[in-house]
This record gives sequence, structure tokens and C-alpha cells, in this order.
Amino acid sequence: MYRVGLCQFASKLLNVEDNLIHMRQLLETQSADLVVLPELATSGYVFSCIQEVKSVAEPAETGPTASLFRELAAERNTSYVVGFVEKDGDALYNASMLVNPDGKVYVYRKTHLFYEEKKWFSPGNSGFNVFAAKGGVKVGMMICFDWLFPESARTLALKGAQILAHSANLVLPWCQKAMLTRSLENRVFSITSNRFGTERNGGKELFFTGMSQIVDTHGDILHRCGEQEEGLFVVGIHPEDADNKMITELNDAFTDRRPELYIT
Repeated sequence: MYRVGLCQFASKLLNVEDNLIHMRQLLETQSADLVVLPELATSGYVFSCIQEVKSVAEPAETGPTASLFRELAAERNTSYVVGFVEKDGDALYNASMLVNPDGKVYVYRKTHLFYEEKKWFSPGNSGFNVFAAKGGVKVGMMICFDWLFPESARTLALKGAQILAHSANLVLPWCQKAMLTRSLENRVFSITSNRFGTERNGGKELFFTGMSQIVDTHGDILHRCGEQEEGLFVVGIHPEDADNKMITELNDAFTDRRPELYIT
């Protein structure tokens, strides 16, 4: 049994240090093999100017987020996926990092930027890749609005992902339902880790929907949080179930595809 979890909480805007401290406190409450945390978990979301974004940006390998999660991953023998603002030269990215117990860090940069993210971040250029988490389990990262584009999950599944690690700051009402379909149509597990609460900055205000969830390869919900619930929630799965793409004894979800007839 492989224990996977999600950590739902409300980040403090522009306060990386406090957010990292709070995440550590939550993550020490129970054990897991893989835990997914929200989008931009270290920084908050409702920025008002580029200077604010730069103030919370950090390099992926050497910043405070990688430092903390390397420490946690080694201490607790756990892989973590966590969202942060990545600084790479002059570019800023809405990114997630996968941090493994051996200290390796893998980065995904958000492909599909949502709303005012287009003001602050460069479009992600990492592409959709699959990485080995603890135990060799194959994990593909998505971030929030990537859910709207079926190609995101399908690309990761075709590359062998067993689990979609989906960090999110959701404000629209449709994602949780859509991710049931993403899991079902690709026969993969998905972990959508969302934040909750209302965040205000100047005249801006956003309400985040909570309801983080873990979904199995049949599109069934293994756990869903409440709209305002904080904590680390863990369930057991068999990742190898995602390697079986059979729908019936004569139908395979991937080999039955007819890509020559699809628009790309």
C-alpha cells in the first residue's frame, strides 16, 4: 500500500517564512509516501504589482522552499509536491517542485496561466514530464488551470504517470468535477490540493473553493475535504492500478485511440 496525501490550508499573502513554518507543522501530523500541497503555497496568490511577486520569488534548487522540503523529505522519508514562485534569471514562473527523500528536486512550470497570472509570470516552458517519486512511483505535475485542458493530463498519462499531482488555487466551481473525468479517461490517480479562504490585497479579493480531493483510476473520490477545512489527509492506494488501461477485455483506453483522426 502506498500512502498519498494532500495538505489543504490558506497561505498568508507575501509571507514565505510563516507559510513554510505552517506547512511544516501540518506535515508533521502524520506519515505518507507522497504529499501534494497547493499552488503558490509559499506566497499567496492575489498580487497587486510585479514588485510583490519578485519579493517572494526564489530559485528552485537553492531557495527556502527547497531547503525546507529537502529537510522534511529526508526526515520523514516522503516525497512532496509544493507550489512556489520560481525565479530563473529575469523570468518568474508559477511553478511546482517535486522533492524526494534523496534530495533531488524536479520542477514543473505552469503551462496554462489563468487571469492576472499573465501579468506576473512567464508562460511555463518545462513541458509535461513524469518523474519518479519515492518508491519509483511515476508522478506528473499539473497546476490549477491546467485542468481545463485535457491534453495536460493525457500527455502525462501517455508518458506513464500513475499519479497526477495537481497543485491548485481554485476560484472557479468546476475543477473538482472535471478531475474525476481526467482520472477516469486516463485511468490514473489524481491528487488536487487546493487552498481555501478569502484573500484580499488592496481592492482585489478572491475566494478559494477548498474541496481538495484524491481520486482513483475509475473517477471515484477516495477523499474530499470541506470548503474551509485545514489539514493533512492521507489514503492508501496501489499505484500499479494506473498501469492497467483496460476498460473491457476488448477495450484499452490508450491502444483504442485513433490519433490520426483527431485535431491537434
